[in-house]
Amino acid sequence: MQPGSSGVGAMGTPFAFPSEGEALMGEFERRLEAEIPALRRYARALLRDNERGEDLLQDSLERALSRRHLFLWPSNLRAWLFRIMRRVHLNNLRTARRRPLGLGLEDAASAAIPADQIPHVEIMETLAAFDRLPIEQREVLLLIVVEGYSYRKAARMLGVPAGTVMSRIARAREQLRDLSRDATGPRLRRVK
Repeated sequence: MQPGSSGVGAMGTPFAFPSEGEALMGEFERRLEAEIPALRRYARALLRDNERGEDLLQDSLERALSRRHLFLWPSNLRAWLFRIMRRVHLNNLRTARRRPLGLGLEDAASAAIPADQIPHVEIMETLAAFDRLPIEQREVLLLIVVEGYSYRKAARMLGVPAGTVMSRIARAREQLRDLSRDATGPRLRRVK
């Protein structure tokens, strides 16, 4: 029998062979489904927001399915889908630029962005204090606090006893506290 013609199934029920167009549509949907994870990663990376990325993915898939008749079969489906997603994203950006952002009075208070100057200044002061530490103390702090190595492993890496590493890190922490402490803040000491 030829594709697109009818026949009789094993149980005596009539069935139809898929036509060439129907077979291509099934293949299109299978290939489209295989590209969804890559499209999802791209959308999330493009927008840096999972929810908006999912919305972009859905809009792009909807557009691709509604325009599948425009896809030329020997072409690269992934490239075609990424072009669609990019165009949908650009259209969304243009639409958002034309439409002013409207906030209600109750939303205005929650939309305020707190100033970040103080934390930024504190970070810069801490980094400046870190730069003023002796090299031995900086090495130990970097290995233990930043890189997460144990005292023993850091001691082996530096070629010194573990007790030396522990005293260097204690002195480094104390000196950092002294250098970056606010003049009005209380001085706290740990009691063992």
